[in-house]
Amino acid sequence: MEKLLEEDIKGHIGIQKYKCTISWRKGTFYMDEPQSIEGQDLGPDPYTALLASLASCTLSTLRMYIDRKGWDIPDINISLNMSQETDSELTTTITRSISFPIPIDEDIKKRLLNIAEKCPVSKILKNKILINTSL
Repeated sequence: MEKLLEEDIKGHIGIQKYKCTISWRKGTFYMDEPQSIEGQDLGPDPYTALLASLASCTLSTLRMYIDRKGWDIPDINISLNMSQETDSELTTTITRSISFPIPIDEDIKKRLLNIAEKCPVSKILKNKILINTSL
């Protein structure tokens, strides 16, 4: 099976509680937890990073589609959050709200909503995910 990334994402944690260094192709960044749970808030927490991936993918997918159609939509805004419920199993609900600072025709909005649902990260999150872990 072909990997989606050219290079693996790598992470490291030392003795500082929750501060993780994440390395990707040509850079590094920190991930951390908020101070309310003893982190230092030096970077996004894992939930924020997950939603940021979905936000970025959605925005990029919409931008490509809008540009290809030649529509005059200069800006796209997105807001995301998530909640979890446990009944017999854990259910996570992600809310994603897309808005535009200018009026958009209702037909175009429907087309853009359909395109947002097709962004690659949306497809990953909505389908079966297997995590193979080794030591």
